[in-house]
Order: sequence, then structure tokens, then C-alpha cells
Amino acid sequence: MKPRSFFLGLALAAFASTITAAAAEPARRPNVIFIVADDLGYGELGSYGGKGIPTPHIDALAAGGARFTNGYVTAPFCAASRAALLTGRYQTRFGFEFNPIGAKNAAPGIGLPTGEKTVADHLRATGYATALVGKWHLGGTAEFHPQRRGFDEFFGFLHEGHTYVPHPWAGVTTWLRRRALPDGGTGRWTSPDGRLIWTTHMGGNEPDYDADNPLLRSSQPVDERANLTDAFTREANDFITRHRTQPFFLYLAYNAVHSPLQAADAYLAKFAHIPDLHRRIFAAMLAHLDDSVGSVVAHLRAQGIAENTLIVFLSDNGGPTKELTSSNGPLRGGKGELFEGGIRVPFIVSWPGRIAPRTVDTPVISLDATATALALAGISSTPSPLDGVNLWPLLSGKSAAAPHAALYWRVGERHAIRHGDWKLLRQRGAWQLYNLTQDVGEQTDRATAEPARTQELTGLWEAWNSEQTAPRWK
Repeated sequence: MKPRSFFLGLALAAFASTITAAAAEPARRPNVIFIVADDLGYGELGSYGGKGIPTPHIDALAAGGARFTNGYVTAPFCAASRAALLTGRYQTRFGFEFNPIGAKNAAPGIGLPTGEKTVADHLRATGYATALVGKWHLGGTAEFHPQRRGFDEFFGFLHEGHTYVPHPWAGVTTWLRRRALPDGGTGRWTSPDGRLIWTTHMGGNEPDYDADNPLLRSSQPVDERANLTDAFTREANDFITRHRTQPFFLYLAYNAVHSPLQAADAYLAKFAHIPDLHRRIFAAMLAHLDDSVGSVVAHLRAQGIAENTLIVFLSDNGGPTKELTSSNGPLRGGKGELFEGGIRVPFIVSWPGRIAPRTVDTPVISLDATATALALAGISSTPSPLDGVNLWPLLSGKSAAAPHAALYWRVGERHAIRHGDWKLLRQRGAWQLYNLTQDVGEQTDRATAEPARTQELTGLWEAWNSEQTAPRWK
């Protein structure tokens, strides 16, 4: 063989070997990011009909991916909802039925039961890097610490809320609930510099969010000077940079727009046209959150990994409208209730190049985000059966079938089931029945007019309830 032919043969053989190896090598598993907003109502985002507060970055996620119009969470308040999201199981299966607040966060035994595996546990066991940035609220004692629950890294706080900047709250306007104003009366009081507002409209004081609740990196307190919305975005982007060459799971749990209401100066100035200061502060906080989501998405693009990253964006529950102005329109009720406004939330799934833009009206629930993430990571089974369903057939357009025959809720004496277009619920009283297709605002109770359907759905709920566990605390 002539030398030239010999070397050409070697080159062709090497090329063929490379092609064969590449064909045999599995595609890299996707990165997964859960972005959770806190107390964001169904009706606030532009993509969900909101007006007056531009949310272009979150709306872009919705426009470029799947926007679910019937996306639910499993509880109408923070902790129980998050327990279900992170496990893919109804929280009532393991007794996490109520919302620990204040000192109860640090009480022994109150937290996500250690026998329950989180999505971070499952993904880390198969080679994912994992991080929680933001709010935990699933146990404030050592046994429940996020780094004992599957997360390699943690930056955030353990309880239900936190002020956004350290006292004396420089650079923000702060709105606080109080039982009485400085003169002992009721209404609204504003400090001479305009930086502090007290209001008695809620009938009580602002919770002591920061008591025994330091901001932590791992388990060590940190002196964070930045607004938490910015700090959490910074930490999220840093984690993405450091793990861009390997599959990762990031649980980015903003505390925005949860109280206390604190608006950064630059954002408050953008909404000077809103006459009601309460609403203006909320608008500033939502715009701040929206820009932060945009920063994370832009950072994924800059790192060249946006097209290998699944993003799920949702709120943990409906908005507490009286407290925050967070709207759930056109739905009835809000945070703490099992009417639609308490449990139907903005729910968006984005994966550039893999999920075509679409609006999905099929009912889904937060449990499905976990099941989908695990399925896409190649995890086919878990020690405890999941209640969530892999949404990929729906997201990819391969199927339009509803993933669930029914969805269920239980919070003490409040119960609900959604079955097709129908929803049965009771708020400590008789069952009420609504057709959500015809009556999304749940105004016309059909229980008396539809006794057979009421009985059928009652039986389904009771069968499900028989499989649940008694609450571990109240």
C-alpha cells in the first residue's frame, strides 16, 4: 500500500470508529430547574390575563413552551404544596397536611418525613448535581435540613418567610401589617420619609419571619446585603455556571411575592402611575421576580445549555389577595381555600427545541412535574409509588389524553375532587358541585340538581381518602 493510501485508510477507520462511538453514546440527560414563585395568584401574569404589571420574561417562557390553563397544586398554602412537589406524592399520604408557621418550624418532628425521598434524592443517586436556592419550609431542625434531603448545596432560609433586605431595610419601601397604628387607631400610617407603611386592614401584626431563621449557606449563617430576589438569582446562576458540563437539578424557590411587602426603589419607580401604594409595592415585587427569571433563562443561553434544560415554573398556591393584592381572577377564592383561586396556579413548562409552543387545557398537578423530571432522567421506578404522572406524551404532542382520572385535596375538614369538568368540594360543610367548564368562578352550586354525580364524586373522594394518613400535626 502506498503511504498516502495507508494514512488515508487510518483516518477513515478512526472517523468510522468515532461515528460508531457517538452513535452508541446516550444523549445527555436534561438539566431540570423548578422555579417556584410564592403566593403568586393565577390572574397576575400577562400570559394568564393579567394587566397592568408587565411580566415579559415569564410570559416568554409560556409563549415558547407549554402553558397549562388547568394547572393545580395539592394544597392551598406553602409547605404542604412544596412537600408534594418535591416528592411527587400527595402530602396527605405521609401526614404533611398543614402549614407550620413561626416557632412551629423549629419544633421537633415537624418537617418532610425522613422516609420520603425527594426528587433531589432520586436525581442525585443517578449522577445529577443538586441545589436548593431559596425557601425550604419543610422542617427547620437538623434531620430535615435540605442537604440531608438530596441537595448537594443550599443557600436560603428554612422557615415560611423572610425579609428581603436586612434591617433597617435600606433601598426598599416596606409595607407591614400591624394591629394598631402609632396613635393607637386603625387604617394606614406612613413614616415621614415614606419608607415604612403600617396597615391594620388585616387585623394583626406581621409575622416574625426572621426570628430564629437566618439566611444560610449550607448550615452557616451569612450576612447577605443584597435583596433576596437578586441574591437567589445570583446563586442560581453561579450554580448553573459551575455545573454546566453535567446534568443538574436546581430548585429555585423564590420568596417573592410573599410578604413582607418590600419594593426595591428602582422597581417602585417604574410603577409610579399606580395610585394605590399597596398595589404599587406588589407590582414592583412581581416585576423584580420577572426580571430575575429572565436573568436565569438568559444565563442558560449564555452557558450554551438552554436547549438541554427543562424549566418548570409555577406558584406554590393561590394569591392571598387581601394581604398582597395578588389576583386569582377569574377564579373564586385564594390562598388557604379549596376553591379554584387557592389551588389553580400559573403552570408553565419550557424546553427550547423539544416542547413546541402550546396552550394545554388538560388538568395537571404539581406532582406531575416531579414524575416528568424523573422520567426524562431515565428513572423508571421509585421506592414509594408516585402519584404524579409523566407529562412527556402531553408535552411532546404524542398524546392529548388526560393524565389523571381525578385530582384530590384534603386539608382538615376541607375536601375536594376534580373529575373531568366537574369539581366537588366542601369547606367544613355540605358538599358543593360545580361545572368548571361552564362556571370557572364556582358561582352556581349544582349538588342538589345533580345528586347522582354528587354521590359518584363523593364515593371517589372517600375511596382516595381511605388511602391517606392522619396528619402528623395541626
